[in-house]
Amino acid sequence: MHDSLPATPLCRLLGCRHPLLLAGMGGVSRSELVAAVGEAGGFGFLGMVREPLALIEREVAQVRARTDAPFGVNLIPAATPAPLLQGQIDLCIALHVPVVGLFWDVDADVIARLRAAGITVVHQVGTVQDALQAQEAGAQALIAQGVEAGGHVRGRLPLAELLAQVLAVASVPVAAAGGLADGRGVARVLAQGAQAAVLGTALIATHESFAHDFHKQRLVAAQAGDTVLTEDFHINWPPHAAARVLASSVTRRERGDPFTGARTVVGDEEGRPIYLFSTDSPLRSMTGDFEAMALYAGQGVGQVQAVEPAAGTVRRILAEAAAHARLLDDAPVAVASPVCYAADAERERNAPVIARLDELLEAERAGARVTLRSSAEAQDQALRALIDAIHRDEVRWCGLLMQAIRTLQGTPSARTGDFYDKAMAVADLRERMAFLNRGQGWVARKLRELLPLVEDAGIRAGLQEMLRSHEENLDKVNAQLRKE
Repeated sequence: MHDSLPATPLCRLLGCRHPLLLAGMGGVSRSELVAAVGEAGGFGFLGMVREPLALIEREVAQVRARTDAPFGVNLIPAATPAPLLQGQIDLCIALHVPVVGLFWDVDADVIARLRAAGITVVHQVGTVQDALQAQEAGAQALIAQGVEAGGHVRGRLPLAELLAQVLAVASVPVAAAGGLADGRGVARVLAQGAQAAVLGTALIATHESFAHDFHKQRLVAAQAGDTVLTEDFHINWPPHAAARVLASSVTRRERGDPFTGARTVVGDEEGRPIYLFSTDSPLRSMTGDFEAMALYAGQGVGQVQAVEPAAGTVRRILAEAAAHARLLDDAPVAVASPVCYAADAERERNAPVIARLDELLEAERAGARVTLRSSAEAQDQALRALIDAIHRDEVRWCGLLMQAIRTLQGTPSARTGDFYDKAMAVADLRERMAFLNRGQGWVARKLRELLPLVEDAGIRAGLQEMLRSHEENLDKVNAQLRKE
């Protein structure tokens, strides 16, 4: 019986055996945990946000001393002072760190520097717009983070919804994060199309994590509904950055207003004060009032039953995911049965329709990227609003087309259509919008040709709605261009 999962293209990009990634949790994901996950066949990120260079150098050396497995370093440009960030990037390049993970705002200059040094860049995103921006800037893989995630949460969409959107527009591998703490959840996101699952909370509750035992035991005792999304823990991060934590005296406002008054020290880390309302979570190296610190936890915390070795957590979740994947894949049909031959015949009959759907998907993916970049260039508010609306439509139709292809037992193309390069070669925004409208007209014609061939009523209804939307957008863009 197989108790593992097959490697994916993302596994091959990162150099790991299994599609399980350790989140780059600040403070918690240190060398001991990263090495343990790597030795178990997963891939680990050192959580090095705002950390001094000496600590990063030490942790990288300790990972390499513990394992030959590849690993990454996670940095967060928006939460790091510029001089320190520059030093962190220089150090990662000097140390030949193979992979760097990034989060929060998309910093194209940082991605470009890392790529120029030959470092693989993985960017975590919370919106489809961030996904497109990160991909455009050169990220070689994405992590779609749902609102269920523990720690800082970029977006507000549930993982299933965000993952579908990101998969629809991405031409690079996509991993999934947010509330994943058991094999069932991992199997679910892999079945949806993710190439790996990211584990955070489940790996905090391990012997190797650098979290303090207080934090680990609180995770074990917690139930699924015990987390809250709050902006109370805000010191050290950009404003209005929400984080998911276990409910506490802080989130109940028993410790006062997080945004007024003098700073109060609630702990110490080797001489560094830990402030009330800071983003610091309890670590082994800290003393103080741990209940008043950020007890990060995702909505999957109810699946955490005990503190155990990290390798055991990885093996258990892999086995659970493999078993659940078999349940999803198994069909009670004999290989040579007439039903099997009928299924093969149906796939062959659907092949021309799938090919046309793929062609449309590539075109819509190109349109989504064109409108994202064009919106940033638009000076006129009405034009920008129209471009943004078309962008949202393009993302929606990418998702619809992917689902239609899967319904017909096809594999959606990951390619972006040639239309993207042609459109972006048009420098004048007004002329580019006219070019985009010609593309919208091409899609409308292709849809009219395709609809009579589609037998599935649900797919046909979706494509009819897509056609109406394109016809309406054609009229709206033409009207806007006539005004100018």
